[in-house]
Amino acid sequence: MKNLTVTCDLVVVGAGHAGCEAALAGARLGLSTVMFTVSVESIALMPCNPNIGGSSKGHLVRELDALGGEMGKNIDKTFLQSKMLNRSKGPAVHSLRAQADKQAYSNAMRKTLEETENLTIRQGEVTGLLVENGEIRGVKTHSGAVYYCRAVVLCTGTYLKARCIYGDVSTYTGPNGLQAANYLTDSLKELGIEMFRFKTGTPARIAGNTIDYTKMEEQFGDERVVPFSFSTDPESVQIPQKSCWLTYTNETTHDIIRKNLDRSPLFSGAIEGTGPRYCPSIEDKVVRFADKNRHQVFIEPEGLYTNEMYVGGMSSSLPEDVQEEMYHSVSGLENAKIVKNAYAIEYDCINARQLNPTLEFKKIKGLFSAGQFNGSSGYEEAAAQGLIAGINAAMRVKGRDMLVLDRSEAYIGVLIDDLVTKENREPYRMMTSRAEYRLLLRQDNADLRLRKKGYEVGLVDEETYRKVLEKEALIQKEIRRVEHTNIGSSQVLDELLETYGSTPLKSGISLAELIRRPELSYEILEPADPGRPVLPWDVKEQVNINIKYDGYIRRQKKQVEQFRKLEARRIPENLDYEKVGSLRIEARQKLELFRPVSIGQASRISGVTPADISVLLVYLEQYGK
Repeated sequence: MKNLTVTCDLVVVGAGHAGCEAALAGARLGLSTVMFTVSVESIALMPCNPNIGGSSKGHLVRELDALGGEMGKNIDKTFLQSKMLNRSKGPAVHSLRAQADKQAYSNAMRKTLEETENLTIRQGEVTGLLVENGEIRGVKTHSGAVYYCRAVVLCTGTYLKARCIYGDVSTYTGPNGLQAANYLTDSLKELGIEMFRFKTGTPARIAGNTIDYTKMEEQFGDERVVPFSFSTDPESVQIPQKSCWLTYTNETTHDIIRKNLDRSPLFSGAIEGTGPRYCPSIEDKVVRFADKNRHQVFIEPEGLYTNEMYVGGMSSSLPEDVQEEMYHSVSGLENAKIVKNAYAIEYDCINARQLNPTLEFKKIKGLFSAGQFNGSSGYEEAAAQGLIAGINAAMRVKGRDMLVLDRSEAYIGVLIDDLVTKENREPYRMMTSRAEYRLLLRQDNADLRLRKKGYEVGLVDEETYRKVLEKEALIQKEIRRVEHTNIGSSQVLDELLETYGSTPLKSGISLAELIRRPELSYEILEPADPGRPVLPWDVKEQVNINIKYDGYIRRQKKQVEQFRKLEARRIPENLDYEKVGSLRIEARQKLELFRPVSIGQASRISGVTPADISVLLVYLEQYGK
């Protein structure tokens, strides 16, 4: 019997958010690309929350867009409601979050994929990898077909040996009842790849017309919507928005959960996988935060053409009868009808320390991986990794330098560095607190930071890059003008200062110094600044932030200089740590295990102390000579 054989440049395994970005990047960079999925209906599927972005996650989407990715453009076409979170705080933590029409999002992404040159979508299960002399040669499918290729990106999400569980019900399927991928794990283990078993969960979906919204607080979108993509016309996203709703659990809810903990597979031991600390199930929250008498519950629409509502904050794996009682105890959900039960899902993923910062496996050239398969959680984290893995697979095939973003350049750099450097024993979630240089890595300046890299890679066209250079020039020119414009007391200015509770002027002052006052801003002072040029809103935003936070920004840039000195000190790939005298045994073991590429990365490994780094620096000086 003869099996199908195909030759291409790149194979992407999986069509979730990581797989879509990886496949698009590879194809757009000229590689003949085949993307495998267990079901074409699962392309860009949102099996859990119906939104894109959120605190820190919005940063990832904006960075991905600046580099030439698709997620930001796609959500701009398919959102139901949009909000800029944390507006009352500083710009470092402002983050976009948009409710998605799940079906429309999936359809729009599929259409983009289908219309992309060099890209073929293939429904089928990849069951094995072909590796020779430590280098990828291709993949095998369940049907026996062989696809020979020069690079592979694994983006299996939560599908590897997936098991969905609630109460005593356990089914070996992927999310939403889709087929699991049951064979690839064995092939990976045969290649010596270390695997973990992780878990995530999702809440019930309820019929919207059975909810009493009068008992809930209505949540509106922003009056003026800011698009995710820097390429999206801001006027095109000013659309009528759907409302979300806020309600709360109560002591009755918590009593129901406590009485049935023995029936929860999470506590009975039926679930073996490690769950996400920062997105716990409702039963986990009730146990861990026993002092709280209520928890927030967000009721969110799943789409324009469905009645289903998502019950955010109440993911669970409790039995069906307990779920009915538990949800009905929540204000406004007394008569709610469940469309889909809540469930937990276990799946296989890798220990990401086996990867280089390029997301290529250290021991298998040409094999890359991205997304939840790397032990992360979230659509945005997955998409960001998928883009980097797809870019670097293309760079590998083309013989070009790979793209590595460091912690001072992007949230994507923080995400990947944390995954490949730290010992992650639970699904990793991005947070603003993880980024040391977050005042520099704001979501509003992602294009200024990363468009150039997208252009150099080949995913950003010349016209788009030219626009960013023009924007940058406008910002710098206006900052210089504002810093050198002195302003004195006038009727207009005096009235403005009084209106905003600002100290009256006793002498002349620069416009920049006025902007730095907490109660004032570049925008507020416009009536008192007759020489101001007409500028786009995003340029005004950058001028205000750069002037207002100038001192903090300068301080952080100095910290980045020190950081980059350590990152620039490369460690030879074949360094024998046994020969580094005076290095503690624990440090030697950890360094041998992780094989860091630089002194900077070595310093972030748990168990490696500053004293160990000093010893290593001295040794490298001698090694170099």
